[in-house]
Amino acid sequence: MRRVWFIAAVVAFVLTVSSTGQAQQIYGDYLETRNADVYTGPCFANAESGMGGDQAMLAWRVQKGEWKGVRLDGLSVVGVARARATLGGIWANPYPAKAVIIVDERANAEQRTALVNFAQEMAGELLKNVVQVEAAPIRLDVLDNGEHHGEHHGKALLRAGNLARIETRAIGDQDHLCGNEDVYYQPLAETFHAMPAVALVDNYSGPGLGASWTSHGKRSAFVGTFSR
Repeated sequence: MRRVWFIAAVVAFVLTVSSTGQAQQIYGDYLETRNADVYTGPCFANAESGMGGDQAMLAWRVQKGEWKGVRLDGLSVVGVARARATLGGIWANPYPAKAVIIVDERANAEQRTALVNFAQEMAGELLKNVVQVEAAPIRLDVLDNGEHHGEHHGKALLRAGNLARIETRAIGDQDHLCGNEDVYYQPLAETFHAMPAVALVDNYSGPGLGASWTSHGKRSAFVGTFSR
């Protein structure tokens, strides 16, 4: 059933990006991590609420398209945020958050402005207050090693210079710790399709937020696609 649903999603995605209109002008890959499990049960989520989940990284790689008239084919952008409370939590308001945006160093001045604007609109309040913009070589790969017969299954790699790095893998049987896990938090940005994954590495070592972090092996990632 899961595979049938995935194939249907892929077909719908192809039809979406092949048609005309403002909503289908840009599409590509999406990756997200935060410092709290997104695929978990209430017991783990309640334990982390108020203690974590206030830091997040969001990355987009534009396969093809334009944003407000500016072509962004092949370019990437990363948003890094530090909020006031657990993002997606119900007990405290996480906003305003502070954000750093990393733009693809290959982009020209007009494209860099468009990338920042694109990330802010896709993520809304989370990336509203940008304290710093950095340029770096960005590589974002969503991978498929063939084990799932072409299924987009959660394996991805992001490198943004020396500032940020994410590596993910699919969620497996070994990641079901309490038996009632589900997608407890939804993605922080608009997506066409997203699935939870394990963040083998989640690292931010850049400026602007007054914090850096490295974590390993958390069920704290989303891998997916976007289309607008």
